[in-house]
Amino acid sequence: MRVGGRAEWLLEPATPDEFVLAVNAARERGCEPRILGGGANLIVDDGLLPGVVIATDRIKRVFRPSAPQAPIEFEPAQDQASIAPADPAADPRLIAWCGASMPGLMQMATALGLTGLECLAGVPGHLGGGVVMNAGGRYGELWDVIELVRVLERDGTVRDIARSEHQPRYRNGGLGERIVLGAVLRLKYEGTAAVRERAKEYLLEKRRVQPVTEWSAGCVFKNPDKERAAGASAGMLIDRMGLKGRTRGDAIVSTLHGNFIVNRGKATAADVLGLMEELRSEVAERSGIVLESEWRIWRAGDVRSAAV
Repeated sequence: MRVGGRAEWLLEPATPDEFVLAVNAARERGCEPRILGGGANLIVDDGLLPGVVIATDRIKRVFRPSAPQAPIEFEPAQDQASIAPADPAADPRLIAWCGASMPGLMQMATALGLTGLECLAGVPGHLGGGVVMNAGGRYGELWDVIELVRVLERDGTVRDIARSEHQPRYRNGGLGERIVLGAVLRLKYEGTAAVRERAKEYLLEKRRVQPVTEWSAGCVFKNPDKERAAGASAGMLIDRMGLKGRTRGDAIVSTLHGNFIVNRGKATAADVLGLMEELRSEVAERSGIVLESEWRIWRAGDVRSAAV
C-alpha cells in the first residue's frame, strides 16, 4: 500500500535453510522477528519499527518434481538442476518456496496447463502469506490445492503438515505461530488454452468490481457472520451506509468497492488506520455489527520479545 516507516533491522535470507537460521538466531537473542512477505494485507505504522524484520523476497524458487510422484525435495541438490522435470500431465505438482509470488505461481501453472490457481487471479503477495491467511475469493481458496506445507515450529524444528491432517478456515490457514517455509501444490492438468481463458475471465471480473490496479492492502475487513448480517458482506454494509469515497488525508474508501481503502499517493499509515477505525465505528453504531480487520497491522510501539 506504500505507507509506513522503516525497520530497525532487516534480514533477507535466500533459502528456506537460511530463513530458519535467521528466525532461530533472532529468538535466541530474545527478539521475536516479524516476517515480511509481499505485504499484500499488511499495514506498517509510521516511524521506526523496532526489532528484527525478516523479508522473504529472495526465497522465491518454484520448481517441479524430477519424475512422476517423486519424493519432495524442497532444496534439491545442485546436480539435479539439469534433470528434466516430470510431464505436468503425469505429475501436476508445483513445489514453491515461501517467497514465490502469487501472480508468478499462477502464470507458471497456466503455462504448464495446470488448473487450480485461477481463483488467485489479481491476488498479490507471496505464497507464505497466502498460506497463512488462506488467500482466495469467490472461486476458491489456496488451501484447496495444497498437498503439504513445510513449517518452522515455535521450538525451532521443521515439520511437514499434510493437507489431510489440517483444517484451514475462512481467511485463516490455522497455522498459529508456525512460519511457512514452502508448500507443495497439487493441481490438475487441463491444457494451457483453457486455463488461460478462465484466469483471464476471473481477472477481468475482479477488475470490474475491485481497485486491483490501485495502491491498497486488499480487503479491510473480513465478511461478518452471514446470519447476523442477513447475508451482507463487509463491503455491502459500508456501501449501504454511504461511506464509499470517504477520505482521511490522502487515503480514500474506494468508490468501486467499499471494503478497500486506497492510497491516492501521499497517505500515511495514520491516515489509513484512522479511516479504517471510522468505518468500523460507523458500521457498529448503525448496524450493531463489529467488523474484524483482515489486515495485519505492525504498530511502532509494539515491542516483540521472544519467550525464553
